[in-house]
Amino acid sequence: MVVQRLSGVATIIAAGVMISAQRSIKRIAMQGKTRGYPEPSDYLTGLAGAAVARDWIDAAAAQAVAAQAEGAASGAKAMLISLSRLQTVNLAYGQAAGDQVLVDVANRIRDFAESGAEPGGESVGPAGMVLARLAGGQFLLGSTAASDREHWQYLAEALGRVIGRTLTVESDALHLVPRIALIEICAGDSGESVIDRLARAADTLDRLPGWRVMWGDQAEVIPGASTALLEADLLGAMHRDEITVLFQPQFDVRSGALAGAEALARWQHPRFGRIAAETLFAVADRGDHVAQLSHHIARRALTLAAGWPRPLRLSLNITAEDFAVGDVAATVRMLLDETGFAPDRLTLEITEQSLIGDFEACAAALQTLAELGVRVALDDFGTGFSNFRTLKALPLDTLKLDRSLVRDIAADPRDRAIVAAMIAMARALDLKVIAEGIESEAQLAVLDEEGCDLFQGFLRSGPVSAQDFAALAGA
Repeated sequence: MVVQRLSGVATIIAAGVMISAQRSIKRIAMQGKTRGYPEPSDYLTGLAGAAVARDWIDAAAAQAVAAQAEGAASGAKAMLISLSRLQTVNLAYGQAAGDQVLVDVANRIRDFAESGAEPGGESVGPAGMVLARLAGGQFLLGSTAASDREHWQYLAEALGRVIGRTLTVESDALHLVPRIALIEICAGDSGESVIDRLARAADTLDRLPGWRVMWGDQAEVIPGASTALLEADLLGAMHRDEITVLFQPQFDVRSGALAGAEALARWQHPRFGRIAAETLFAVADRGDHVAQLSHHIARRALTLAAGWPRPLRLSLNITAEDFAVGDVAATVRMLLDETGFAPDRLTLEITEQSLIGDFEACAAALQTLAELGVRVALDDFGTGFSNFRTLKALPLDTLKLDRSLVRDIAADPRDRAIVAAMIAMARALDLKVIAEGIESEAQLAVLDEEGCDLFQGFLRSGPVSAQDFAALAGA
């Protein structure tokens, strides 16, 4: 009951509060045609067209390359605004009415963006901004102005409410609430790949009741034809060892000493650019290759980590498919024997969702591995699915606090109280605690005071290559 209550509070806090949307939009102030914005190529709405949007993304990706070389963040982000019910309007009222809806929505997006340009305030020139109609009821808004993910999402949510206000069509009042997909533009991206990923995220939103905004890296974000190509490429990429394993360093909260790393996967696709782990596993899932991909990553990570000095530890993520397709304990033992990695230096990170297929069988497999010295960490703890059954039945060594729980612990006393209670509960159960997503010294100071054991996050290091981690470890 205690953990369930804590999970509920965490969900409420994670929802956040929106403030001053119109004032904040000044950082992405849209520059209209009268201010030198590129000539429109969509003559229905007066906006730029898809070609301009793709060129803008290509330029933003090039800027990201330059920023990366200078050790800076590019800040470029884009959002795809999708009116999934536009076809319903066309069928009910005719094409002319649907066209008028598109014009009205385009004006709302443009007005929302332009309204943030206050006298004397910061604005973004045409080269740093794009607003385009891609096709049908899809629009793209992008900015190279520095903005963190939270700020960009809050702008998207505010824009969604503006678009969702009443539209009048032939004396009828309509509400077309958009789905909005968000993305960060990185070095190596292209206009085609970014729009592909945004479109797939928008499609995913249409299948999730109640969802209105989603980041492209939260979803299976490669559309139909591209997904088929990726499914075919994935097996070859594993065979050619093209799936890169990165390591997210983990540190001791009190001493700051390096304690180990979590293995992560990336794929630099020749056409679609960088594909992160979430999308990589989504593609593998469509082709029933998740267990094979997980096995490939585990073998590669264990091989790379075999030369690390003691007592550095390696953490590997275990999926539901790993439990479903075979004997997890036997597979892990085989990989440990093949790579020479010591069992007592391995931690397996699981989520409760990965155990729901056959809880008792999963628990038995983990117990077998624990008897070999392998440790088990419960990942994403406190995010809505945690209960005492798991804490009691599994041979856990560590609880891993989700980043949403620790984000505001230095500023919000309630957040700190929740984390303190979780750490106290872990202590009572003789469990260690690791916090992820630590980005400030203030957060780290709170964790130290509350007795957290380990942390990971950009405060000390983001994911690094095997070579860079070896240098960090002094191996």
